[in-house]
Amino acid sequence: MADLIFYTNPQSRGRIVRWMLEEVGQLYETEVIAYDRMKSPDYLAVHPLGKVPAIKHDGRVVTECAAICAYLADVFPQAGLGPREEEKADYYRWLFYAAGPLEAAVSNQAMGWQVPQERERMFGYGNFERAVAAVDELLSLHDYVCGNRFTAADVYVGSQIMFPLQFGMLPERDSFLRYRERLQARDAYKRANEIDEAIIAEMQASPAQPQPV
Repeated sequence: MADLIFYTNPQSRGRIVRWMLEEVGQLYETEVIAYDRMKSPDYLAVHPLGKVPAIKHDGRVVTECAAICAYLADVFPQAGLGPREEEKADYYRWLFYAAGPLEAAVSNQAMGWQVPQERERMFGYGNFERAVAAVDELLSLHDYVCGNRFTAADVYVGSQIMFPLQFGMLPERDSFLRYRERLQARDAYKRANEIDEAIIAEMQASPAQPQPV
């Protein structure tokens, strides 16, 4: 058994971590968690919210996609995905921006809920347009989060842009489309997608699985 276990469902945010694992290039074991099993006692012992993804490395659990990406870059430095000294400000700033204000803004917008103007100061992102404009400006000036070099931050920030673009939840800014092209050309991204698509095909060929709720 590998000392790195990946708990996922291919129809979930687990695809973010799959991509990161393929970028890292370390041996890992995949445990697919069906949606009807996520609230079972054995999986709740791994993730108390009954959500995927999660990883267990050397017996210790890490949850939350941004945290997992940062953790894997840190514990496997040979992959070169962590920040150099001069990159740390941008790396941490935008990694946590995507995990906080950006995801909240996109999720609320997708649900048809907008922050009333008089209450914008109560929310970390203020309003949807400003939250999106900040990332648009970043990617208009740089190829990647930290400038000209791909890092683990791009796995997470990129995923928070590519998924909403796919479902019409983000405007198709030129900077986003060019960024998506660069990321989707990566070999690790392609491998990760192939693995997850194969799992989905296998699941669909087996007895019906409960749908996400």
